[in-house]
Amino acid sequence: MNCSLQLKPMQAKTSALAALPSLSPRALYEEVAELLRQRIFKREMEPGSWIDELKLAQAYGISRTPLREALKVLAAEGLVTMKVRRGAYVTEVSATDMADVYHLLSLLESDAAGVVAQKASASELAELQNLHAELEASALPGVVNADQFFAINERFHMRLLAIANNRWRDQMVADLRKVMKLNRHNSLLKSGRMQESLSEHQALMAALEKRDVALSVQKMQAHFANGLEAAA
Repeated sequence: MNCSLQLKPMQAKTSALAALPSLSPRALYEEVAELLRQRIFKREMEPGSWIDELKLAQAYGISRTPLREALKVLAAEGLVTMKVRRGAYVTEVSATDMADVYHLLSLLESDAAGVVAQKASASELAELQNLHAELEASALPGVVNADQFFAINERFHMRLLAIANNRWRDQMVADLRKVMKLNRHNSLLKSGRMQESLSEHQALMAALEKRDVALSVQKMQAHFANGLEAAA
């Protein structure tokens, strides 16, 4: 199995820490969770696939204890499903699951858009406009970069949430967006969807800059409704 990092094989009880010298001093299980999270997002570990704990532990040069703790973190995020006597699997997201996720994101982020339209400073709106300009640049003919588009799109949404300033909403959205990423390539990569998404962002920005609360809420809701349709 290919790994995103080439880690040393287990040689001693302390090899787990020694195997990750360049990583930040977070708990080992958090580092492993992030490695697995990114592999899931990149489809290196496909939805529905069984997670071979022994093979991963050997590849990462760690014991199975931090690996299992990492899997518990991902299970709490909805990215991994734990099955009794069968082990861990990458979560498969059904059409109903995706509809539920988009519905909640629409409620939470449209509410945030209304707050931003009402309370954001001119400099904060300028930040969002700059992010939108980056988004447009990443989708220009001849330079389209889907991964970059995804990353900037997420930065835009998370910055809007940060401006709205409700940490409880932020946490719920962050968790829901992790599940949404399991299916993101099935939506934005559909023919024409990237340009449609850009148009929806433009309409949202126009509503925000007009300080039109109701219209901002409506445009964000439409953005998620169209995203769900593309993900179907």
